[in-house]
Amino acid sequence: MNRTFLIAALTGFLTLGGASAATTYPLTLKDDLGRTVTVKAEPRRIVSMLPSTSETLCAIAACEKLVGVDAYSDYPQAVTKLPKMGGLYDPNIEAIIAQKPDLVLVSQYGKLEGPLTQAGITVVAVNPETYDEVFSKTLTLGRIVNREAQARGLVTRMKSDIARVEILTKNVVRKPTAYLEIDPTPYSVGPNSFMGVLLTKAGARNIIPASMGDFPKVDPEFIVKANPQLILGVDARTAGARPGWNSISALKTGRVVSIPDELNTMLGRPGPRLPQALRGLAKIVHPELFK
Repeated sequence: MNRTFLIAALTGFLTLGGASAATTYPLTLKDDLGRTVTVKAEPRRIVSMLPSTSETLCAIAACEKLVGVDAYSDYPQAVTKLPKMGGLYDPNIEAIIAQKPDLVLVSQYGKLEGPLTQAGITVVAVNPETYDEVFSKTLTLGRIVNREAQARGLVTRMKSDIARVEILTKNVVRKPTAYLEIDPTPYSVGPNSFMGVLLTKAGARNIIPASMGDFPKVDPEFIVKANPQLILGVDARTAGARPGWNSISALKTGRVVSIPDELNTMLGRPGPRLPQALRGLAKIVHPELFK
């Protein structure tokens, strides 16, 4: 795991209520920086500075609107061919402006809104961090780009696919206590974050309390004392080299799992592949259910 994964885990969408057959413009909303933003007309040229947003736009039939994406957008295949605009903290402002976008979708992190707004570009900051926000802000994104019906369909399919996995894991008798590491600093996930909810739905009991926040930096001593039965996101050799960690139950029983790269990426993006991420995580937590 690295900082790139943590940044990806903290990137996403925004919220707005209401639904209609087609978006009426101008559309005014409050974004995740607390700014009141007006989208004057249906966006035709969009730059997405978030991998999760890029995925969602393509999943709601708006991929053709994209004229540029951040350096980490790599799914679906279509976005890999688009011009790269740099990363969240090292964006290429000149390259973004050169694409002449009528909308740039950013995170509440990275401070991109200032220079782009000064350049006369409409900027909307979007950032789901909780499980429910993944769905509500997908709907909002659909409304912003006039793909609301497609967004509703996507949300329905996602919830249905997630429910299929939950049917398997909900009544499991033994649910291991678990620690999920998303950065070796170490950072983990709280139970109310979208990743924390997935961990619970996968049939595990998160050792991180809600009081620590959604993506907390954790004292290694806390993890040793919590003594999780399952450790995810770090390999056994690395975990075993940490002071005191050999006493942890997961190390003793060999339940330390380094998450495969593709699953790792899906877990870190609050977007349309959430159901696949849950299924992959559930297979690790309860492999007996998927034989």
